[in-house]
Amino acid sequence: MRRRDHNIFANATSLTICGLLAGVVVAAAAFPAAAMSGLAAKAGGQTFASLPSEIKDFNSPQITRIYASDGKTQISQFYDEFRSDVPSKDISPFMLNAMVAAEDQEFYHHNGVDLKGVARAFVNNNNGKAKQGASTITMQLVRMSLAYSATSPQEVVDATKDTPKRKVTEMKYALQIEKEQSKEQILERYVNIAPFGNNTYGVFAASQVYFNKKPKDLTIGQAAMLAGMVKAPTSFNPTSAEGYPQIEARRNNYVIPAMVKMGAITQAQADKAIKEPIPRKVKPVGNGCVSVAKNAWGYFCDYFYRWWMSREEFGANAYDRERRLKGGGYRIVTSMDVRAMDDARKRISEQIKDTNKNAILLAGVEPGTGKVRMLSANRKYKLDDQDHPQNPKSSDPSKARKGARGTYPNTTNPLLTGGGDITGYQAGSVFKMFTMVAALEQGMSLNTTIKAEGQYKSKYIIEPGSPSACAGTHFWCPQNSGGGEAGVYNMWTGFGKSVNTYFVPLEERAGAENVVAVAKRFGVQFRSPQDAKFANDQQSASQWGAFTLGVSASTPLDMANAYAVLAGDGMYCEPTPIEQIATQTGEKLDIGKPQCIRATSTDVARSALDAARCPVGDSAQLGNCGGATAAVVRDYVGHPVYGKTGTTDEDKTAALIAGTTSMVVAGYMVNPDYQNHPDHMSHNQINPAVYKTLGDYMKGKPKVQFKVPDNKKVAVGDQKSVPDVTCDSLGGAQSRIRDAGFEPTIGSPVESNCPEGTAAETDPSGRAPKGGVVVIRPSQGKAGGDKDGDKPDQPDPRQTKPRR
Repeated sequence: MRRRDHNIFANATSLTICGLLAGVVVAAAAFPAAAMSGLAAKAGGQTFASLPSEIKDFNSPQITRIYASDGKTQISQFYDEFRSDVPSKDISPFMLNAMVAAEDQEFYHHNGVDLKGVARAFVNNNNGKAKQGASTITMQLVRMSLAYSATSPQEVVDATKDTPKRKVTEMKYALQIEKEQSKEQILERYVNIAPFGNNTYGVFAASQVYFNKKPKDLTIGQAAMLAGMVKAPTSFNPTSAEGYPQIEARRNNYVIPAMVKMGAITQAQADKAIKEPIPRKVKPVGNGCVSVAKNAWGYFCDYFYRWWMSREEFGANAYDRERRLKGGGYRIVTSMDVRAMDDARKRISEQIKDTNKNAILLAGVEPGTGKVRMLSANRKYKLDDQDHPQNPKSSDPSKARKGARGTYPNTTNPLLTGGGDITGYQAGSVFKMFTMVAALEQGMSLNTTIKAEGQYKSKYIIEPGSPSACAGTHFWCPQNSGGGEAGVYNMWTGFGKSVNTYFVPLEERAGAENVVAVAKRFGVQFRSPQDAKFANDQQSASQWGAFTLGVSASTPLDMANAYAVLAGDGMYCEPTPIEQIATQTGEKLDIGKPQCIRATSTDVARSALDAARCPVGDSAQLGNCGGATAAVVRDYVGHPVYGKTGTTDEDKTAALIAGTTSMVVAGYMVNPDYQNHPDHMSHNQINPAVYKTLGDYMKGKPKVQFKVPDNKKVAVGDQKSVPDVTCDSLGGAQSRIRDAGFEPTIGSPVESNCPEGTAAETDPSGRAPKGGVVVIRPSQGKAGGDKDGDKPDQPDPRQTKPRR
């Protein structure tokens, strides 16, 4: 765009004259008696000279737009002022001409200050007539620029208060701007910064709100109406009963005739424009997460907003971060997968209604990146109307007595991600994974065998008289679900069947404090003050025996990301809602990209994942599962899969985590308002919601097998030969097994050819991990019948009953 030519001598003279004249005019306006005083002129000149030579650089607040991972689907937008700058080429010429006609008809004939207008306003205002302004478009631009570049409330007041000093300031800066920019550049900036009422700023926003169209498509009548509003957006608001006739008269009797007078349009065009309708209603403009394009996307939007507000890169405090989000004009592409979000909401709705006090909460994370692909719940993301509430009283009796309402069907609480007073929920046996990882890190293998009893007397000290204490002691004595499942297990079988009395002694061997440390490295946040106290004190953590059973509060997002560490080869990736953040100028910011650190070794992660295939019906590559708590998952998903079920005492929470190399979905079924509720959460509801959501996501994707450890000894351990003790006496068999470096135990009798009461066989036979349990099965002698009777009972491979 060609800059206007200026004569340096003419401009210098002009600046001097304007400075003096400004001083006289301003002084006269404020103090009529001193209108021609030399002191007033001198004061005006000094005011001019004392001003900085250049106005502070600034950017007017712009709309920040948030998109899904496809970069096309807009989720929401954030703004303080609804504004988005557009270049002149994308603005209708009618709009540009209408602004000149409405605000400054001498715009193309002055150098920023209309001296004739200043004099005319001075005379008019001092003759008792209606007040006139003398601000040119350039001076108005200066005023708004000073306000937007202000760094304190007082600077805003100084920039907008109607005082002689402000006028002098505007005059000097206007002259300076006109020297540096062309008229076209000034007008473009002005139409992009001007206010148009109804919380709209700039021509783009005004075109959208009043006419639902782009600025380049504005008609003469529409442009004239918008230009007419700038003088007094509230008074000339067409959506108010008082404003409609005023803006109609201003458009038809002032702006359009002025456009004809300027030669911008013909009289015929003017006559047609006057007949154009003026809108009485405006298009609602969403702002923030309560105005997402689809309500089901609100929880992801809220997660993004909280993530942004936690980042110091966007400002030193919450105020600065929010101003940057709502005024920075960023284009933010998030990690949200539209299809995954829609599928999750559909699968949740198949299981539970939004009006149910219980909630199904699903979170989906991509292994290896930490990108959050999905967050969904059976809740409407909205604030409940306090005057006409839809939410019933809280299901927590103590809260209900105080008048508190529940979070269903409407809430904006971060139920899935935590924050505020949402500290999370106990999720049960999904925490056993941390114990398995800690044991592997301590040198134990997946082949580590432990004889699990129906009840186990642990070394962990609890309150005497507690229902969980062994009778007459202060030691914690956990049981298995239903009191059964006694037997010898390794990590594959113990994890597959979720045997409590296998994992508690395994935790003792690994060290409870080391198990807690794994959970920290895997991203568990410990938001509950009581949990944080235990987790952050070494002594307390070492006695936290129940940790392996999932008594610590967590969120679906925490646990989806924790399990993603396994498929990510041991790398913990900080969860992020971001794919890309770009500034108004297209500069890409290196914020929100995957930030990954090693949480455990590759071989440990791959080994733990191999055992984690067992609970969800998949086959381990390095061992035998022997059972599953949610076998249907593998069949439905149709891909290699791993995960874990979880249930808390009295079924107050039910959980399932299921993952592939592409996505990990964690689902909790909880009562967010009252965790000590009497309901029994059903795996028949939470499980389908999880595995169907994962299955939907995996449709059409290639089947990718999980990797095995490079050093398979991490998984299988050091194997030693088990002595053949067939037909030995039980005492002799035990001695030989113990001398070989194993822990012998007597199992249930079986039929055999050996004499009754001698050793019939061992389990395992052949080779077993050093230090592991070897079961000696006594012989019953020959009894005929089914010779398969010497085999241990095999669990139903379709067993879906969860285990704590």
